[in-house]
Amino acid sequence: MHFGTGDVRILHVGGSHVQGGTWTDRLRTRFLSLRYGLDGGRGLVFPFAAALTNTPVSYTTSYSGLWESHNCIKADGSDLGLTGIVAEVRDTASRVAVDLARNGGPVLRQGYAFNRVDVLGEGDMQPVLLLQGRDTVYGVTSHQYTHFDLPYYTDWLQVFFKGSGKFSLRGIYLDRTGGGLTYSEAGINGASTSSWAKCSHWAEDLRRVMPDLVIFSIGINDIQGHDFDAARFKENYRFLLRQVRGVNPNCAVLFSGVNDSYFKGKYVNPHTSAIEEAFRELAEEYDAVFWDMYSVMGGHGSSDAWKEAGLMQPDRVHFTPAGYRLIGDLLFDAIMSWPASSVIPGASSVISSEARKGEVEKSQTL
Repeated sequence: MHFGTGDVRILHVGGSHVQGGTWTDRLRTRFLSLRYGLDGGRGLVFPFAAALTNTPVSYTTSYSGLWESHNCIKADGSDLGLTGIVAEVRDTASRVAVDLARNGGPVLRQGYAFNRVDVLGEGDMQPVLLLQGRDTVYGVTSHQYTHFDLPYYTDWLQVFFKGSGKFSLRGIYLDRTGGGLTYSEAGINGASTSSWAKCSHWAEDLRRVMPDLVIFSIGINDIQGHDFDAARFKENYRFLLRQVRGVNPNCAVLFSGVNDSYFKGKYVNPHTSAIEEAFRELAEEYDAVFWDMYSVMGGHGSSDAWKEAGLMQPDRVHFTPAGYRLIGDLLFDAIMSWPASSVIPGASSVISSEARKGEVEKSQTL
């Protein structure tokens, strides 16, 4: 990768920490800054606007017409895949659009363009692409996705459908000719390991992404109840890990652990130590890596200090944009100094408020 050859693909899976996109966008930007021209494509996206929920900050989506959607929180998962969400269409007048152009913000920010598209999903209707030049592109449908080769690079597309019946859209994969680094995210607000384990088409969609590294950030929602079942938690993860290693036996796996958090805004979450131990056991069992986010933050009750420093929301579960950027920087630094052991501390286990403020000031200038 450092020499301008090869193709590296990273997939980051989680809950609202990931769906929000600030954390993943920070990591994506840091990886792509390693070498000029490293962009291998934007990867997996979803038209979240059609599902009436938030889109990751690194792109925008829009829709028209009638759409029905559901995700892995409540649905049975029979038609869900790697994104954990599906948007269903039955009307040829209904459309979704994805725009990768940067609107505002720093001028020297990474932009993305693509000339290959896969629409993930299935149904009786046929997906068709409309490009910025108003060109209509038809694809070739194979099992579980439709592939499109575009006549030029673009950073915007619209998807509409022909025929009658229904189409269940599970995601869109934006790719480009040649190698490089692709950083995809799959995040659903509120999703736990039980949510993701229900997605029956997860492995099928994973084959299209074919990751070399999967970062799992699922866990914070597993400890938001009064009880935490470590055995069920590990079994859910084993299901996902079997899918990953079944698709790519050599895929590296990194568990990011969970952050220090409050339970229902009242007191420090009592299940963090138990879930940390479960992550350590899974990392050893699957020859994976565990990044100890909890210790990096400062351990028990450290979310108070992060909130005071402007790095966490009042709920002391979610981070502020500055906090997500800092977590992204800390994880990136840990990955780049990957040790031989299966546990990555990533940084000093205690970070003072002054040090955190300094990191935020520095990150805001990058």
